[in-house]
Amino acid sequence: MKPVMLNLAALTVVAALASLPVLAQDKAPEKAAPEKAAPPAKTQTAAAAASTSATKELYPKQYFDYLLKERLAQGQPDSPELRAAVREELNTRELLVREAKKKGLEKNPDVKNQMDLSGQTVLVRAYVGDWLKANPITDAQMHKEYDAIKAQMGDKEYKVKHILVEKEDEAKDIITALQKGEKFEKLAERSKDPGSKANGGDLDWNAPGNFVKPFSDAMVKLPKGKFTTAPVQTQFGWHVILVEDVRDAKIPSFEEVKPQLQQRLQGQALDMYFRELRSKNGL
Repeated sequence: MKPVMLNLAALTVVAALASLPVLAQDKAPEKAAPEKAAPPAKTQTAAAAASTSATKELYPKQYFDYLLKERLAQGQPDSPELRAAVREELNTRELLVREAKKKGLEKNPDVKNQMDLSGQTVLVRAYVGDWLKANPITDAQMHKEYDAIKAQMGDKEYKVKHILVEKEDEAKDIITALQKGEKFEKLAERSKDPGSKANGGDLDWNAPGNFVKPFSDAMVKLPKGKFTTAPVQTQFGWHVILVEDVRDAKIPSFEEVKPQLQQRLQGQALDMYFRELRSKNGL
């Protein structure tokens, strides 16, 4: 996670002082030269601010280089305006830090803890980045993961409804009612699944891999438009399942999901490393 960069430029108050022109002279010239129009106040303020930012820096140069690099990495174009904004922000930061130290806020236990933890976060992030560089995820690993997910998803998607009840006898009663012609949507009012109950039991389009195995096994055996003639048991209770429609699965290509695959595998690798690290230290 990127560190939060506070934009403090808005907190800076720039005071532009314009010198008054000399209006009185001992003797007026025979022909007065036309007076030049004074620049608008806004222009004077901007010029003064730019001059101040360009000539006075309260921070180390490496701070400026780092913050500018970060802003460019975020997609902001390099420009005199961006550089002036970075200088202004860093100057304001430094001024506020000085004021905070005058009040001794850095000695406050809560503030000190936050500062220590923030420093830890930066160091941990740097170490994790270094570890990932030394242990990169290969294309072969990503292809293997992609193929496994594809196999789990299957080549079909199912538009499915279900009614979930606590006991097998309740599910049998619902099946009997369906066989007598009662509407599935009406019977779904008896379901204990709050997510689908209000929609007539509708679970929308799904791949088999999105369901627990007993549910998906029963679902894929059903022809389109048919419901299960025997209750299906899972760890959630007893289901009556209706398959409304079937279509070919829309599986994105490897290149489309490659960034997500890399992130997924990096997360798994880091989790394994963290477990090993804790185990080695008796945790």
